[in-house]
Amino acid sequence: MMKELVVATKNEGKVAEFRSMFSKYGIEVKSLLDFNEPIKDIVEDGDTFEENAAIKAEAIAFQYEIPVVADDSGLEIDALNGEPGIYSARYAGEEKNDQKNLEKVLSQMEGVPESERTARFVCAVAVARPNHETFVKRGTCEGVIANCPRGTEGFGYDPIFIPKGSNRTMAEHSAEEKNSISHRKNAIVKIEQWLQQLS
Repeated sequence: MMKELVVATKNEGKVAEFRSMFSKYGIEVKSLLDFNEPIKDIVEDGDTFEENAAIKAEAIAFQYEIPVVADDSGLEIDALNGEPGIYSARYAGEEKNDQKNLEKVLSQMEGVPESERTARFVCAVAVARPNHETFVKRGTCEGVIANCPRGTEGFGYDPIFIPKGSNRTMAEHSAEEKNSISHRKNAIVKIEQWLQQLS
């Protein structure tokens, strides 16, 4: 059984989410903030969220010889043939810009009727361990694209994504509400089921 692992992020909120899950199994969670040695540049050139999450996890696991959890996530819109997909963070250009990404999506969705505005947030979580096969699970959160941004909570595409069963955008949900239905939460649940089999 694993005793410790690294979450491949510098996002404190994400680390806390993983830490609360893994602590139940006596696993100490570290993040990239706990390392002085710089992480070598990782080219995430996969064609899917799963491939990119695995590439990131395996590269860091190889560098530090320690189990690593990494995730890759984004937005898939059916009317745009799955775009922005794995390019979600840089949809409007190489410089990450949430506002420009939102504007690009809304301009491309102009005139698309409500019945065809279906979309989903996707998160793939990979666990890479030295000398073991990498384990990857996908979680999704289904919903529709709003006609205009609403709300101030969250980040990224949250202001234009209305989760199924709600009439509010993700950015109009509290952090607790969002975390209970998010794509990352749904992927983490599947990772936890795998952990239970290991223990």
